[in-house]
Amino acid sequence: MFIQNKMHFQKLFKKFLIWRMRHIGRRPFMLIMSVIVGITAGLGAVIIKNSVHFIKEMLKNGVTNDFSNYLYFIYPVVGISLAIIFIKFILKQPVHHGIPTVLHSIAKQNGKIKPHNMFSSIITSSLTVGFGGSVGLEGPTVATGASIGANIGRLFHLNYKQITLLLGCASTAAMAAIFKAPIAGVVFTLEVIMIDLTTYSLVPLLLASISGTVVSYLFLGQTTILSPYVINKTFDMANIPYYIALGIIAGLVSVYFTRMFMFIEGYFKKINNLYKKLLIGALSLGILIFFFPALYGEGYDAINSCLSGNYDFLFDNSVFSAYSDNFIVLILILFSIILLKVVATSITFGSGGVGGIFAPTLFIGSNVGLLFALIVNRIGITHLSRANFALIGMGGLIAGVLHAPLTGIFLIADITKGYQLFVPLMITAAFSYITIKLFERNSVYTIQLAHRKELVTHDKDKAVLSRMKVTSLIETDFSCVQADATLGDLVQIISKSSRNIFPVLEEDNTMVGIVFVNDIRHIIFKPELYETTYVRDLMFMPEPSVDPDELMESVAEKFQLSGNFNLPVLKDGKYLGFVSRAKVFSSYRRLLKKISED
Repeated sequence: MFIQNKMHFQKLFKKFLIWRMRHIGRRPFMLIMSVIVGITAGLGAVIIKNSVHFIKEMLKNGVTNDFSNYLYFIYPVVGISLAIIFIKFILKQPVHHGIPTVLHSIAKQNGKIKPHNMFSSIITSSLTVGFGGSVGLEGPTVATGASIGANIGRLFHLNYKQITLLLGCASTAAMAAIFKAPIAGVVFTLEVIMIDLTTYSLVPLLLASISGTVVSYLFLGQTTILSPYVINKTFDMANIPYYIALGIIAGLVSVYFTRMFMFIEGYFKKINNLYKKLLIGALSLGILIFFFPALYGEGYDAINSCLSGNYDFLFDNSVFSAYSDNFIVLILILFSIILLKVVATSITFGSGGVGGIFAPTLFIGSNVGLLFALIVNRIGITHLSRANFALIGMGGLIAGVLHAPLTGIFLIADITKGYQLFVPLMITAAFSYITIKLFERNSVYTIQLAHRKELVTHDKDKAVLSRMKVTSLIETDFSCVQADATLGDLVQIISKSSRNIFPVLEEDNTMVGIVFVNDIRHIIFKPELYETTYVRDLMFMPEPSVDPDELMESVAEKFQLSGNFNLPVLKDGKYLGFVSRAKVFSSYRRLLKKISED
């Protein structure tokens, strides 16, 4: 019965696809799909948010302050353990970091994302964050939305360009739904997901952003993830030096964030034993949160305190609460929180938790801004608005850590529902971005992809090369010959071949050289040499060679430097075939047209 219903559905769906192709044009269909994807991605954001809220409320019931510190130690361990159990024993497939997964799928997988990501990120991130893991929900929410967009695209047999656009629409809707910030959602996708801004992509992104925002308002009401903030002191020309200084500091903190994150993640990757990894990570995280409860969870409560200019959150349930009136202790704790948040976030990831780095970035940014204002005000040079500088610090860290200055500017502008801080945000974001670019070419999201040269950028040349694979370009219609064959044997092989290159192989398929027809043209018509001349005397070992797993950017460089028209493909010295300059160029042109077409 089930099989019959499935076959019946498939027939109906096939008829629908045919009807759609006949009656709905490509662009109108993409507009419809952008709304559908926007709604589903928005629902994904709502589900994740409500799931985390439910877990948090469940854990709060019956808990007294006398035991809260010890529970801070235990809860994250439980959450990460549950996430690992789900991944290892139920899902049995890895759940990767959200936004890098989206970028990798665009670069190397034709926009394909495994269907399990439509729900696995929701479950694992809810467990991780709900129980106090020191990560955010933005990455998993974007990954969930992107997976929905990618799989809807595959369901409707869309091409790479269309699926990539739906990925962008889903990412836009997810970010817009989380923050109720439709403009920031679009800017985030253009800047971080790196969807090209064209007339073809702009309207679908806008529709998806609107759809995600409306869904968020519909299910979550007027409440926002960050408390509504009214700016009471706007741009002051006299504060420009402080905006610049904060930007430089934010950039340097972003460098620290990026390098510390990569260092700790690299450390945990070296630990092959899952339980050892969990034990080290969970205990370390528990100790950090025990002494600094502000590191617990996403940190939006702490961010909201910063935005009100209040720093009492630093001492809530803290072992240092007795020193809340001591300014030196306040500064030291605030400084420690800034340094340790990225450590807590990295440990959460490394030990097996699932989440994102967007919320930790906002957390650190707000605290950097607050710390900066407190110190300047204490010195007495001038009086800075602590709340304003907390906001500006958030924009500066987004610009630095994510390499997304426009996202930082427009997100804070959307949060404050105005543009009174637009100029300060621009100054701080610009200097933060300039500072980190002096030290790091890539963001936390893209650094690993860039090292593997799998990163798609707005550079069309690199985008095309990153999607090309050597294995799909190997030509194997070459006649092979052995080194101890005579010239006469070689002439017989040449007469039956349409190629002018002949690989010389040993019995185990190891390549020992090639014979190039042009090099022996002067002797192939001399029969007297047929039995006395051997292939080993005529061959030479070509350089360079290509590995089948080599990146096409490297292969293209080898063609350019060597001037060769063909390069041998070898795997551990074994002959696989050749790649030709002509075929690479033909494939390059075809992919470029595919990516660029509107």
